[in-house]
Amino acid sequence: MASVSTHVLDAVAGRPAVGVPVTLTADDGTEVASGTTDDDGRIGPLADDLPTGVHRIRFDTGAWFAAQAVEAFYPEVVVAFRITDAGGHHHVPILLSPFAFSTYRGS
Repeated sequence: MASVSTHVLDAVAGRPAVGVPVTLTADDGTEVASGTTDDDGRIGPLADDLPTGVHRIRFDTGAWFAAQAVEAFYPEVVVAFRITDAGGHHHVPILLSPFAFSTYRGS
């Protein structure tokens, strides 16, 4: 089965985003896993036994920015991705600022 990890970087501070709540769900909305980014802004592995198909990672950016006393436009970031390689590892990072975010398939 496939595994998933994530990483959140604070683009404004140029450092890892520590303490971001993250939830992984299956395509039907069922929660599969959850966690909070560590001192390096990472959660790895978030899940180790995912089947192929569409999954979503929800980053609770609103809570994280509120804890930093920063006003932000996006209360959450949701990244949908498709697992086609049942035995592969999938890394889904985001680069975050109060008014923008970006993502890519990591390694």
